[in-house]
Amino acid sequence: MSGIEKKLSSAQIIILGFAGVILLGSMLLMLPIATRDGRGAAFADALFTSTSAVCVTGLIVYDTAVYWTRFGQAVILMLIQIGGMGVVTVGAAVFMVSGKKINLKQRSTMQEAISAHKVGGIVNLTGFIIKMTLIFELVGALVMMPAFCGEFGLAGGMWRAVFHSVSAFCNAGFDLMGIRQEYSSLTFFAENWIVNGAVMALIIIGGIGFMTWDDIRTHRYRVRRYRMQSKVILTTTALLVTVPALYFFFFEFSGEPLYRRILMSCFQSVTPRTAGFNTADLSRMSETGLGIIILLMLIGGSPGSTAGGMKTTTFAVLLSTAAAVFHRREHAHFFGRRIDNETVRSGVTVLVMYLTLFLGGGLIISRVEGLPLLPCMFETASAMATVGLSLGLTPGLGLVSRGVLIVLMYIGRVGGLTLIFAAMSDSRGANTARLPQEKLMVG
Repeated sequence: MSGIEKKLSSAQIIILGFAGVILLGSMLLMLPIATRDGRGAAFADALFTSTSAVCVTGLIVYDTAVYWTRFGQAVILMLIQIGGMGVVTVGAAVFMVSGKKINLKQRSTMQEAISAHKVGGIVNLTGFIIKMTLIFELVGALVMMPAFCGEFGLAGGMWRAVFHSVSAFCNAGFDLMGIRQEYSSLTFFAENWIVNGAVMALIIIGGIGFMTWDDIRTHRYRVRRYRMQSKVILTTTALLVTVPALYFFFFEFSGEPLYRRILMSCFQSVTPRTAGFNTADLSRMSETGLGIIILLMLIGGSPGSTAGGMKTTTFAVLLSTAAAVFHRREHAHFFGRRIDNETVRSGVTVLVMYLTLFLGGGLIISRVEGLPLLPCMFETASAMATVGLSLGLTPGLGLVSRGVLIVLMYIGRVGGLTLIFAAMSDSRGANTARLPQEKLMVG
């Protein structure tokens, strides 16, 4: 272990790793062979695109299919893969392939990166994650390949199948459909159940978390033996997909034919958590529908997954805590297990952080650009939760507003608590004295 690595905490290694990959990606996207005009991207545009790819967000300043060459698209795909699996996980994979020994500090960092409960068995678990990631992405590509090859030819269809499979599994939202119409995402495939089904399945599988995979692998259909966290994730995910889909079906897409209406409702319910594809024109949705999508984006996926957001477990803990207060219970609980106060405090901290940054970013962009607040809040929620859905504002934003989105994407991917722990790693536990207590009325 190097001297620098010894001095860095796990949180600091994670945030520096993501920053390093973003900068490397920016330099590659600035090369002349990365853009179709042969001049390379400007640093600001390359930095934004690289940040969006590594943070698996999907917000773009130029249409991916139109602006970038196949080399540029390959760089973006590589960044998506690294960002989705996690810099630490990819680094561990390199170590494992090269046969190098992974020491205890590195194992601890791997544990924190994938939100594992213990260090023991972390190397085997990481190997399982890498293998299953490649299998899911390969299967997704094979399923979508016939549909894309029929539209774009053999070579173009195969490339798009691989690109969209990785982008969907990593919850990134980058697409290569702009050659039909710029920024169209998957709207031309709104009635294709194979593409819709494959993309939705990849988004959900990538977003439920690696530890949930481990439970499913270990216990299969014996759900009662799953960890409480896995049960909470699966239950919350099912509710967050079903309830919004019903709203979209009855109120947003009621004018569409039944078959198309079902697919569009399900897809728009899944994609905000946190993939960024869309099969409907979001700008035509009602403010209520956009508000629901903003909420879904902020909640996001699950811990230790390819998805961003506050996480399903945070949302569930906050709801359970509120229910405990309403029923005058001392603790929140799930499935006969009590939730400790530290988890509740962390959940509240994450909520306050997300709301502050999302609202603050929206207010800044609205003020600087002179735009209505709701569309600006939609973009900042998409950035903060690393989603990538857009109402079309991002390509026309100025440098200040793009800078705001870059910061939000980075914080959203590495995690607000990770940044705080990295900045304050030396001060934890420095002051353990307890101050006098006094009542404060709230509510």
